Parts: sequence; C-alpha cells; structure tokens
Amino acid sequence: MELLDYERRRDNKYSDMFSGFKRSLPQISIFHHPSSPPSIQALALLRNALSSPYPPGKPSALPLEFDLEVVETKPPTADQLRTILTYITPPRSTAPPALSAFLSAHPASPGLGEQPQSVKGIVSLAERNPNVFKWPVVVDWNGGRASVGDVEGVRAILEAIRQQRDGEVKQDEVDQPKGWFS
Repeated sequence: MELLDYERRRDNKYSDMFSGFKRSLPQISIFHHPSSPPSIQALALLRNALSSPYPPGKPSALPLEFDLEVVETKPPTADQLRTILTYITPPRSTAPPALSAFLSAHPASPGLGEQPQSVKGIVSLAERNPNVFKWPVVVDWNGGRASVGDVEGVRAILEAIRQQRDGEVKQDEVDQPKGWFS
C-alpha cells in the first residue's frame, strides 16, 4: 500500500515538474468595431470556429481551440501596432511596412501628405475618429500572424491553427525564428 502511494506522489511530482512543457493555446485578439461589416464577419468567423466544427464543411471535425480576446471599439496600442507591423510585413522584405495599412478609405481619412508618420499618430487618429481605422485587426500573438481589415486574412489565420491542430505542420516548424539561417 505504501509503495502505491509513493509511486502516485512520484508520478504527480514529475507531471507537475514537466507541466510547463505543455503546449499552450493560441492567443487571438480581435480589435473590433461593431459598425464595420468586415469586423462583424471576422468576429462571427472566430466565434464559429470556437463553437462549431472547423473547417465548417467537415461535420466530423472538432472546433478549434484558442483563447479569443475581443477588444471593442479600441485600436491596438502603439506597442501592439509595432508588433503587428512585423507580422504583416512580407518575409524577406527590406522595405519598412506602411502605416497606411491601418487606415481605411473612409472620406474622413487623411490624404497621402496628411497621414500620421508614427504608430502613436495612427493610434491617436483612430481614437479621435474610429472611422479612419481599418477594422478589424485580428492577431495570432503566438503564431506571429495578423490580418488588417481583411476577412480572408482571418480565414488564413484559422487555417494555420487548424493545420497545426491536425498535425499538418509541426510545432517546431511554426516556432522557428526568421533570421539569417532560415
């Protein structure tokens, strides 16, 4: 009897010790504005992926698992925008990403010469007039992916999460740093 208790405690000790190695869920944020049709579609797509089989045409599939944070009517912070810019920059691109990617075609949007030249300027402009910001911004913080104002980009993020779930992409391949040797 004592031996069984000892083995149980030992197994619990080791499972606790290695619990930090468990894979965490993807962290998805959507910066959402309820008056934006693409934002409404993206939010519905994300919520359906959590509650219904994914992909939708495959009834035997399980829903996706990820943590969804909905940030309503607030743009990302300047620090978040800096990170998002690195996610939307094409690989091997030497050109800095354009801040205009966050501006909508709304009539109140500034013209080319009047556009903010910093992420702080974009955030300030979006806080003053949400119509000039391109909603939604959906970010997969763990996967390093983002979509700005584009429902198809949200589908691509969900597809990448599905591929990872279904073992079509190994975790090691997803988390490889992009650098000199990649």
